[in-house]
Amino acid sequence: MISLDFNFNILTRDLSHYLENQVKVGLFGSGVGLSLVLGFSAAYTCYYLISVAKKPQLISGGKKFYQFLREQCPVVSETYYPTFWCWESRIQTLLRPFVTAKPGVVYRNELIKAADGGQISLDWFDNDDSLAHPDPATRPTVLLLPGLTGTSRESYILHMVQQSRDLGYRCVVFNNRGVSGETLLTPRTYCAANTEDLETVIAHIQRTNEAAPVMAAGVSMGGMMLVNYLGRKGRETCLKGVVVFSAGWDVFECTASLEKPLDRFLFNSYLTSCLQASVHRHRPVLEKCYDIDHVMKAKTIREFDERFTSIMFGYPTNDDYYHDASPVHKLKSVQVPMLCLNAADDVFSPSHAIPVETVKQNPNLALLITCHGGHIGFLEGLWPRQSTYMDRVFKQFAKAVIEQGSRLTDLS
Repeated sequence: MISLDFNFNILTRDLSHYLENQVKVGLFGSGVGLSLVLGFSAAYTCYYLISVAKKPQLISGGKKFYQFLREQCPVVSETYYPTFWCWESRIQTLLRPFVTAKPGVVYRNELIKAADGGQISLDWFDNDDSLAHPDPATRPTVLLLPGLTGTSRESYILHMVQQSRDLGYRCVVFNNRGVSGETLLTPRTYCAANTEDLETVIAHIQRTNEAAPVMAAGVSMGGMMLVNYLGRKGRETCLKGVVVFSAGWDVFECTASLEKPLDRFLFNSYLTSCLQASVHRHRPVLEKCYDIDHVMKAKTIREFDERFTSIMFGYPTNDDYYHDASPVHKLKSVQVPMLCLNAADDVFSPSHAIPVETVKQNPNLALLITCHGGHIGFLEGLWPRQSTYMDRVFKQFAKAVIEQGSRLTDLS
């Protein structure tokens, strides 16, 4: 580190000396202004390289899974360099939807029936041009679960579809009820705790392509639902592997974090309004069972859940719902190889609630924790439009699970 500082000091001194003698600066009248700028830039670069850019922490409950990830997914051992001008958590979270590109993807929509008479919207990317897997009967399938109010059109979903297309895989996006434009046929939407619709979707995928291997990726609430599903099913699932991004592990801690003044202003109120907008779109069918006027007056996600979600799914109290929705309680029962990526600075999933010790007790689990990245941010590069750190984790893990899955059959 002394060598690094020394080199930057020499660079700053030499450039400053040159500019003071060779460059006329109208704004400052001398090279002193540029010297200050260069000095600040050198200091910022030092701070970034020393305090911001760091290798992620990889934690696993077993040596086999740990070694598998180190060998097959080199990204888990590489230094994560967040975009230098927006590495702060909230900025990463807020900018990601605007700065990342939305790859062009043409979906095939399918509506399937649920047990209660409702319908579930699936968006398929069949990838019929796949060279690696030309036979659709055996072409690997990747199931994608978006976040709380997300759909198949979210940039992070489109990026995973693009990565899967490059690998030759097929994708199917599970849109939660009522969020992607389809009609709500019954007075029921979705929540992180209830996995009945997800079970229906996975069974349908398996019946449709019985010979094709299936893996899944869940983002934020989609990841929470996926973990809760795995915790309940144990080994009784066709999924070969799972990757989860920015999951909220303890819903009590997540909501408490989002109720802090700044985060309530930046995130909580907006997400609450998105949830209310979805309820308003389906008001004719929902108002028969719920007090929609009361729901529309909610100011936070907690108030929305108290007035709507917990009631819809039959919980005695909202605390009962939050306990059941918290994936941390299901981790010990997961029997499928699962990699979870979280950022330590994610305000949606505070670092003290990341279940490090629980993960260490299950050989099927691995946690990858970056110092920065925010919530579904993980921006990297000078102008992070095309790819993020999260995209690279997804692509490498998906390829490892599909092509080296035989090594993951017994991780104990």
